[in-house]
Amino acid sequence: MNKNLALLILCQGLFLTNNVTFIAINGLVGLSLAPVSWMATLPVMGYVVGGAFSTSIVAKAQNRFGRKISFQLGLLVAMLSALLCAYAALSQNFWLLVTGTFIAGYYSANGQLYRFAAAELTVAEQRDKAVSWVLAGGILGAVVGPNLASWTRDLFSTAFLGAYLTLSIAAFLGILVMQCIHFPEEFKTQHALSDGRSLQSILKQPVFMVAVIGAALGYGVMNLLMAATPLAMQICGLPFSDTALVLEWHVIGMFAPGFFTGSLIQRFGTLKIMGVGVALNFLCIVIALSGADLHQFLIALFLLGVGWNFLFTGSTSLAMTAYKPNERDKAQAAINFFVFSTMAFTSFGSGALITSQGWNILNLGSLIPVVITALALLWLGINQKKATSR
Repeated sequence: MNKNLALLILCQGLFLTNNVTFIAINGLVGLSLAPVSWMATLPVMGYVVGGAFSTSIVAKAQNRFGRKISFQLGLLVAMLSALLCAYAALSQNFWLLVTGTFIAGYYSANGQLYRFAAAELTVAEQRDKAVSWVLAGGILGAVVGPNLASWTRDLFSTAFLGAYLTLSIAAFLGILVMQCIHFPEEFKTQHALSDGRSLQSILKQPVFMVAVIGAALGYGVMNLLMAATPLAMQICGLPFSDTALVLEWHVIGMFAPGFFTGSLIQRFGTLKIMGVGVALNFLCIVIALSGADLHQFLIALFLLGVGWNFLFTGSTSLAMTAYKPNERDKAQAAINFFVFSTMAFTSFGSGALITSQGWNILNLGSLIPVVITALALLWLGINQKKATSR
């Protein structure tokens, strides 16, 4: 732990405050403004589609300007897009809200790189722990995000207008904090994005393939269920205060394990910890299918969060073993593109399924990516055992 890493953890907390608040309110604001109910989660989808479209732009910005300036540009976009969303809510303009969340995706694409930047702020032997600790900074978002949405819901006559305005202030604070972080010169990319192996060669590596599957499908399952939860709980007649509580514990589950996930990976190995993440996803779905009371939502979403942490932290550690320093930007952009593309699909699918098929069908459908992830981990484990036995 050092000053730069501590400040990056704070930036991660502000990023997740934005992220969790968006998840908590965009579906509900979208439902109140959408022409038809199945379009309710389009503002959530806009956020992740914007992130997918921004991955290559962010990679180029990182390559040209370095970590600090690129991250600050992302925070500036976050501030302006939150103000645009506030105006969309005030003017009751659904498509402007979708546009605002799409633009905010640029910030999301930047924030997804914080975990990789963490590895550059400490010695090589501690990078797993550094990644884990920065992800743990999301605890701030876990506590502030849902409560921010709840506290500011009725601050103005327009529901959730206060939340969007507060997010713009949080982004401005992030710019100030980022200014105080020093990123080592040796990690500034002074090469063209075409340097090193081709992206196709990097993607063909079994380790990188499984890292992409673990990150993308792990995030996809989490997003499919999390984005639908506020709508599902409203349909079940539960108050928004209960929704905020469930999301708070879900995000605590996502990021609290970050304090020890890195140590677990170093002790037991990446694939075993990712396997535990898959098992927790299965358990989450079983509990979610058992009923629709508050305690079932709470336990299922908490386990979903912990499962995501093990999968995503493990995937990040796995990916970092598959590329060289001069291939950093293209490799990180690729894995984030797959993550955002999967999230875009699940964001739309969650709204369509929850409003047309219901909570149980949504959970049954999420078993498919969980099984695929389990098979991918098993395949890589067998390949690695064969390689070591030669």
